[in-house]
Amino acid sequence: MILITGDLRARLLANGAAETETDHYPVVKLFDPTGAATWLLTELDADGDTLFGLCDLGFECPELGSVSLAELESIRGPFGLGIERDLHFEARFPLSVYTQA
Repeated sequence: MILITGDLRARLLANGAAETETDHYPVVKLFDPTGAATWLLTELDADGDTLFGLCDLGFECPELGSVSLAELESIRGPFGLGIERDLHFEARFPLSVYTQA
């Protein structure tokens, strides 16, 4: 599965290039289909690899931070399954609301 499509990449890059600090709405939700890890991502750096958002590795302590797209794409869990994109995800709130929840 393609984790970040061209349209999503453009939106993430635009958020990452914003001149002012903004409470962006998540653009994409990624998840581990064989575990509890979830990423709500709002920005992509100009390097094309460094994503920013709310990262929850399933240990009940999510945190705001950066993650490498290349690393996410390289993950293979049980049965060879990789990280997937939630095709039905539509953010209803800015990232701060998901962080507080």
